[in-house]
Amino acid sequence: MDIDVLGALAVRENGISVTPTAPKPRQVLALLALHADQVVPVGALIEELWGEHPPRSARTTLQTYVLQLRDMISAAVERDPEGVGPRTAKDVLVTSPGGYLLNSSGGTLDVREFERLAGTGYRAMDAGDFPGAARLLRQALDLWTGNALTDVQAGPQLEMETKRLEETRLCALDQRIEADLRLGRHRELLGELSVLVRRYRTHENLHGQLMLALHRSGRRSEALEAYQRLRNALVRELGLEPSAGLRRLQRSILMAGPESVPEAAEAGGGRLNRVG
Repeated sequence: MDIDVLGALAVRENGISVTPTAPKPRQVLALLALHADQVVPVGALIEELWGEHPPRSARTTLQTYVLQLRDMISAAVERDPEGVGPRTAKDVLVTSPGGYLLNSSGGTLDVREFERLAGTGYRAMDAGDFPGAARLLRQALDLWTGNALTDVQAGPQLEMETKRLEETRLCALDQRIEADLRLGRHRELLGELSVLVRRYRTHENLHGQLMLALHRSGRRSEALEAYQRLRNALVRELGLEPSAGLRRLQRSILMAGPESVPEAAEAGGGRLNRVG
């Protein structure tokens, strides 16, 4: 089974889509797909579908959605070109004590591959292998085709999971940009960072990276303007001042010539992730 959640939901068995179009079964499949090869408790599925006030028929209705998913899986299993052994829809969408499990049978799962590549990229960063880190983190980020589960109606469980995934994406992006800065690619990063800081108005790391890239490109006044825009956004939206690390970076830019590299940025002085 091949599963994509880093964008639109796509679940395929033997290359055949088993992704329903009806919203509720789609939610069930999305939550199972996110936790492929792990048991998802019935309670979590019910909360996802109906929140804190499920109907009395919730368990029965959930079983109906599971049967609908198994009907789609069954049609795909029957068309197995390999004809490997007796495999049924119940072997794919498994009933377990207290919940259900989607058995990927060693298939591809984009979120699992993302986590593997990102983890390897972080270790390369820690080892000072900035070319390797940039390459690995770029490969991880390339797996994203949009916001996670962008075409699925999200209840409490999926909303929590998609927020968590967005944080992991931002962390990988932050580290990939850091690696590129270490490699002297500051001019190439200016366009990307300019877009990112408009999207994440209070994200300190991204603004610090833009300030550093602008400063290294000889655009000192624009780097200081980027700091001021961030400060205004932090005060207005969160009632906060920029972190000590970012203030040090601002002072470094104020005191340095355009060709200098601010020490505060190189030391990772302001590694706070305030996201707006």
